[in-house]
Amino acid sequence: MKKLIAAFVGSMVLAAAPLALSAEATKELKMAYDADPVTLDIHEQLSGGTLQLSHMAFDPLLRWTKDLGFEPRLAKSWERIDDKTMRFKLREGVEFHSGNELTAKDVKFTFDRLKQSQDFKAIFQPFSELKIIDDYTFDLVTKEPYPLLLNTATYIFPMDSEFYSGKTEDGKDKSAIVKHGNSFASEHLSGTGPYTVTERQQGVRVEFERFDDYWDTESPGNVGKITLTPIKENATRVSALLSGGVDFIAPVPPTDLERIKQDPNTSLVTMSGTRIILLHMNQERVEAFKNPKVRQAIAYAINQEGIAAKIMKGFATPAAQMSPRGYQGHNPELKPRYDVEKAQQLMKEAGYEDGFTITMMAPNNRYVNDDKIAQAVAAMLARINIKVDLKTLPKAQYWPEYDNRSADMMMIGWHADTEDSANFFEFLTFCPNAETGAGQYNAGMYCNPEIDALVNKASVETDLDKRSAMLKEVERRLYDDAAFIPLHWQDLAWASKKNVKIEPVLNVMNFPYLGDLVVE
Repeated sequence: MKKLIAAFVGSMVLAAAPLALSAEATKELKMAYDADPVTLDIHEQLSGGTLQLSHMAFDPLLRWTKDLGFEPRLAKSWERIDDKTMRFKLREGVEFHSGNELTAKDVKFTFDRLKQSQDFKAIFQPFSELKIIDDYTFDLVTKEPYPLLLNTATYIFPMDSEFYSGKTEDGKDKSAIVKHGNSFASEHLSGTGPYTVTERQQGVRVEFERFDDYWDTESPGNVGKITLTPIKENATRVSALLSGGVDFIAPVPPTDLERIKQDPNTSLVTMSGTRIILLHMNQERVEAFKNPKVRQAIAYAINQEGIAAKIMKGFATPAAQMSPRGYQGHNPELKPRYDVEKAQQLMKEAGYEDGFTITMMAPNNRYVNDDKIAQAVAAMLARINIKVDLKTLPKAQYWPEYDNRSADMMMIGWHADTEDSANFFEFLTFCPNAETGAGQYNAGMYCNPEIDALVNKASVETDLDKRSAMLKEVERRLYDDAAFIPLHWQDLAWASKKNVKIEPVLNVMNFPYLGDLVVE
């Protein structure tokens, strides 16, 4: 049995080298993302990069299938006990990388930690407790009947309670969640997942090796070692694949889709996305943003269809709301409203015909063409006399600035964690509340208690038709109030060498299940 011994050395996380790879896990994979995970603590930040890491080094209780159903992972089964309680049975004999055995106490440790996480606690707000029945059985209990219990359970990746408990040599709590800071969990890792982290240099590379004692012996995965290299520049990332320097890249920029399609040695996989890209207008920083006519003017000044066509090369769907087609809250009546004359008239009516100056921040390596989109928006706002001082930053530097609300307008992309409309509102438009986690990513500081109350009412409504009507009304009210500026839903694209069979492990959530990856 392999034991993981993790220690922090300089800027690297080291673990004991594997004793031996399993007979079938002999392939190596070199992959390039636009950025690497900013932390090893899977509760420090709610982001796509963190969740991608979670599916490599940890396992969820259950996970999404391609058709947005559920399949068991660490939970082998579940059953409804009453309208507020779901009982889960854990697999027995599952080991963490440390050699500790997974039991219900680890799930409870994880649940309690999620409820404390600044980023995750809003998702778990509907839950009252996790009750241990025995070593391999526990109940998830909600405060009210909750239609999204299983959706939320996909975000419980049990952590090794023994590994993450106690004190470090310098007396720090190993279980502490430190936002953008050095903590034990941000630098050390022990999960149940298919891969251990054997080396990490932030911004340079992360190395993963197959966990010999991985519980899922039926997984088809045959990759024994993965090296992740962050390559921010789109052209450089694509060239690395086409030259053979790496085997798998994501994302593929829209400008290079045809180039990759025409290359006989590579495979391209694309799918429609559900991640909304939007801008927040901070009403606490800019007095004018408190005026709904100013917010509406900005909404009319932005040409979503032009951005999707010219900057995204058609690889995006222009948006007028958060909920994509297929979500319960999607309101088909809402359309992009680009009209510069209307925007100018609204600015005049609001008393801001001469405009004003604002700051804007956006990442430059988190979303497809994020910096170019921000530049285009700044040019569009100039037409209604809003002068923009734009600053773009790499992802690792951008998120602390976002958390600090450091600019008047800020960009964010959001994929609904529960594959449901309410998740957008709970994080992006709810009145900010540090205690509950509501509005955690509402950088506009927008607040409408009536809308929040309608979302909360929908969240305990088990009649799906009634719930859908409520969520569609929420989208209508946010649209009329110009609570934020929706841009587009970002489509997804990945590419690999022909012998790397990525299609079976990809999904619309953009959490590749790399433990199941087959390399021929």
